[in-house]
Amino acid sequence: MDFPRALRELRTRRHLSQLDLALRAGTTQRHLSFIESRRSDPGRNMVVRLAEALELSLRERNELLLAAGYAPAYPESSLDDHALAPVRAAIDHILRGHLPYPALVVDGAGDLIAANTAFDLITEGAAAELVGPGRNIYRLALHPEGLAPHIRNLAEWARHILARLGHLEELHAELVGYVPELERCAGLLGFAVPLRLQSSYGELNLMTTVTTFATAVDVTLSELKLEAFLPADPATAGALTAAARAAASAEAGQAPGNM
Repeated sequence: MDFPRALRELRTRRHLSQLDLALRAGTTQRHLSFIESRRSDPGRNMVVRLAEALELSLRERNELLLAAGYAPAYPESSLDDHALAPVRAAIDHILRGHLPYPALVVDGAGDLIAANTAFDLITEGAAAELVGPGRNIYRLALHPEGLAPHIRNLAEWARHILARLGHLEELHAELVGYVPELERCAGLLGFAVPLRLQSSYGELNLMTTVTTFATAVDVTLSELKLEAFLPADPATAGALTAAARAAASAEAGQAPGNM
């Protein structure tokens, strides 16, 4: 990567002038101009300050450091690492705590890391190869063998999903092909888009919230997202509660002591 060029592109993409970025990074416009014109090489600390001022993700900060000739500042661990056992335990605790409502955790590419048992109601009827850890939830949502046939407001929901995939160009191109008609809706704000999903417990009207682990200093952890589904009406709340009770009863019936 060409550091001066990368820096200019990142600054321009965020609609920042040299002066704006210089003030944010605690330097002068003259110094920043020298860096972008290759008349001055930035020190490691300056690269870190510029990356922070640009509000880059940890992965992007590492890439910018590499472009400037420095080692990455942030580790990238595997969730299977023994050191991250407390993180896995915390994720499991959060997912269980969200019951009886569905919740899941995905990585930066949208691949499923873990989900609670209530998520099974969301995925019922989907092809087996689209469901489970390691599978992409965005593909699951819009694939014709996934949730798409059961989504009552598919065009609206598809637009909501696709708007989140600007950084995943290949996946975005694939999913657009599954949803041929995306008519614009007058007055659509794009906020709190509901998911209206037909299930064995009737139509579910769900809202979603996405939580990130913003204080993480590990690339892998910083890219994790917790997506929680919440009922948008009393009927959906009742359906999710009934489904959770049925699942718990079935699990208890399969326990060794009850066989």
